[in-house]
Amino acid sequence: MILSHPAILESRLLHWPDESACAAFATALAAHAALHQAVIELEGPLGAGKTTFVRHLLRAIGVEGRIKSPTYAVVEPYEVALPDGDTCAVSHFDFYRFNDPREWEDAGFRDIFAAPGLKLCEWADKARSVLPVADLVIHIEPVGDADERRVQVDAFTAAGLSLLP
Repeated sequence: MILSHPAILESRLLHWPDESACAAFATALAAHAALHQAVIELEGPLGAGKTTFVRHLLRAIGVEGRIKSPTYAVVEPYEVALPDGDTCAVSHFDFYRFNDPREWEDAGFRDIFAAPGLKLCEWADKARSVLPVADLVIHIEPVGDADERRVQVDAFTAAGLSLLP
């Protein structure tokens, strides 16, 4: 039997009654220095709010201008200024249309993941065989017809543990 992840070190269950709670969580996560070198996977059905969360997180870390969904491009790169004057590369991936592991090499994703920076991955299950172990996996599930969400945040690494709320 092949596991899709190593053992979860620790989890948190959260409740987002509305989008402002999602934004507040993103803002709190953005305050952690360890975030700038993290790999974070976002899981949930279509329309769960994965891209909405990423937009709030990117705004919270200082991305300005238009934040596009990488659905067709697979990856959208950003560069943010850090408080110490340094910069941080941020890569937002959407693997929804990822079908062939050879795309990984052809697109240069190995180099992106080997370089420093924050990696945010939607639909990571489509690229599971080539992705590194995530520091955090954020499962977002809609509750009813409203903006309410049930969220589970799982840490898989020591860096992930430091990012847990």
